[in-house]
Amino acid sequence: MDSQAAPLPRRDFLTLATTATAAVGVGAFAWPFLDSLRPAGTDVGRLPIDVDVSAMKPGQQIAIVWRGNPVFITRRTPAALAALKQPALAPRLRDAASSAHQQPPYAANWHRSLSPEYGVVVGVCTHLGCVPGYMPDASASIPIENWPGGYACPCHGSKFDLAGRVFKGAPAPYNLPVPPHHMMAPGTLRVGENPPGETFDFGDIVQI
Repeated sequence: MDSQAAPLPRRDFLTLATTATAAVGVGAFAWPFLDSLRPAGTDVGRLPIDVDVSAMKPGQQIAIVWRGNPVFITRRTPAALAALKQPALAPRLRDAASSAHQQPPYAANWHRSLSPEYGVVVGVCTHLGCVPGYMPDASASIPIENWPGGYACPCHGSKFDLAGRVFKGAPAPYNLPVPPHHMMAPGTLRVGENPPGETFDFGDIVQI
């Protein structure tokens, strides 16, 4: 065999160069996006994280990175809260009462948070770890019949309501995890720390 490799045809060389450039471009785009989820001056591995929620509008969601995972913080509308309390919703959910240890004791309620207005969940599907998409608007048919608003996993079709409770018939076995959190001051949410007098170790949850 000739010890010198044959030169690449011009077309193959251009294809290789274009592919390499595209890969670098994707990497350059992805990292600033992921890094933008981290609050300024915050180390991903350091707890807690203070988040300014004072400017959030009803229905808006923001995302931060906590312990290397996305955390979704949602300001729920009055209509969304009313939908979460509808008696017809509970029979459609796998764990409507939050019996599985996927949240702090102070979040084992119908809204799965300290304050009904603000939802705080780890945005990792409990099936295989994909990131669910935010679909807050109620719909008669999309993504499922009588959709009350919530999260839809793009990988294998698991659906969660706006409290992070999984619908029956989905591959995800558990509700989305809820991290420790509390309001440090009006408009400031602290993620990664329990309220005074409360104890909860996130490492003890059933699954993430």
